[in-house]
Amino acid sequence: MPNTIELPLITKDEDIERAAQSMKAMAHPLRLKILCSLGGSEVSVQEIVKLVGTSQSNISQHLAILRDKGILSSRKDANRVYYKVGDSRTLQLISMMREVFCTV
Repeated sequence: MPNTIELPLITKDEDIERAAQSMKAMAHPLRLKILCSLGGSEVSVQEIVKLVGTSQSNISQHLAILRDKGILSSRKDANRVYYKVGDSRTLQLISMMREVFCTV
């Protein structure tokens, strides 16, 4: 018996559009690294810079794209901005990508 997995298809146009826009935003290597660094946690911009290893201005540009696409949510506390993945479906997708692409 072949080792196949049957998955239900996405049939609604609005679901397909939302999925495509989310995956397009996540497809950039730096944005994907940011999302993997966040995981399920809320993290400040300064911490993201340390985790990802690039300039704050570069990180801020990519965070803005992820926020504008509805993938991240943010809150400000005094002079710090904190980000977290705002949609549990995105966390599920990142988890599945780790399983598929990352060797343990």
